[in-house]
Amino acid sequence: MQITEPLRELLRETADSLTGVERRRFLANTLNKLQLGQREAARLFGSGRDTLRKACHEARTGLTCSDAFGLRGRKPVEFHLPRLLDDLCGLVTDHLQTDPTFQTTRLYCRLSAPEVRQQLIECKGYTDQQLPSVQTIAAKLNLLGFRLRTVLKSRPQKK
Repeated sequence: MQITEPLRELLRETADSLTGVERRRFLANTLNKLQLGQREAARLFGSGRDTLRKACHEARTGLTCSDAFGLRGRKPVEFHLPRLLDDLCGLVTDHLQTDPTFQTTRLYCRLSAPEVRQQLIECKGYTDQQLPSVQTIAAKLNLLGFRLRTVLKSRPQKK
C-alpha cells in the first residue's frame, strides 16, 4: 500500500495527540493494518523503534507494560540513611528556642547546618562520605520544622 503525505501527517498528528498505552496501542494497530515493519514505520512516522517494539509486544501478548515514571529519578537521602531524620531531631531538640514574644509557634535552632553535620559525625557515628552536603542537611532541618536562624526579636534594637 502506498502511503501518501497527507495520510502520514494524519497518522503522526493522531499519534502525537495520544500518550502512553493508548499511543502504543494506536501504533501497533497502524502497523498491523498497513502491514509495515518497525524500521519502516519509525522512518515514516518519526516514532522510536523501541516504542514500536514495545507496542507490537503489547499487541501480540495482550499484556500492558507499565511505564513506572514514579520509580525513576534520584532517591531522597532518607532512602539511603533511614535513621538520619531521627538523629537530626535528637541532636537539635536540645538547642531549640522559641520566639521570645510567643507570637509564633516556630522553633529556631541555635546550631548552624555545618555544626549539625559535624555533631552527626562525632556523636552518631556517621562518616563524612555517608552524610549529604550541608545544604541538604539544612533543607531537611527546615522540612522538619526547625529554622536555622536566630530569633530576630532577641537581638538588641537600634537606637
